Amino acid sequence: MVHTSGSFPYCLFLDRDGVIIEDVHYLAEPSQIRIIPGVPEAIARVNALGWPVVVTTNQGGVAKGFFSESQVNLIHQQLDTLLGLHGAKIDAWYYCPHHPIEGSGAFTLECPCRKPLPGMLISAARDLGLSLAHGWMVGDKLSDLEAGARAGCRTMLVRTGHGSTEESKLQLGSFNCAGVADALPGAIDAVLKFSASKL
Repeated sequence: MVHTSGSFPYCLFLDRDGVIIEDVHYLAEPSQIRIIPGVPEAIARVNALGWPVVVTTNQGGVAKGFFSESQVNLIHQQLDTLLGLHGAKIDAWYYCPHHPIEGSGAFTLECPCRKPLPGMLISAARDLGLSLAHGWMVGDKLSDLEAGARAGCRTMLVRTGHGSTEESKLQLGSFNCAGVADALPGAIDAVLKFSASKL
């Protein structure tokens, strides 16, 4: 079980593409990784408070045959290395390799782990001993926010990735959304401020 430290009984869920790294259409190789400026330092701030940080990412490119699960894992290993250079850590990576209609083979199916369904967050909470009621989900798509809200978390939208387009579709008060930030560092500022006010 992952334990939080200090007086912060919280956890942070992050989408990957468009939140941590630049959104490359079906990123398949570690060499394509471009971390969004300020993101490692923002994650390190959360790490320092003892909050578990978990990534939940849809990777339907596996179902479509664009890349393999082993390539997804290689990308996450490289991200661990790159983030670690800045003192940042992801406690667990969760990805959904399925797609409900596109692709072929065993990965082409509807599953509860593909956002906007909350399966990845629920699995992480079970595996790591997290409290979803004290969780935050930060994403660049409404599907991220919906997954977070369905899991019982509060949510934040960032304008990086698809966020600037998705913001126009976001209705006030929907998806337990506490606000919109330009990028992850601003979202972290808002999350920490909001969470501290609830202590």
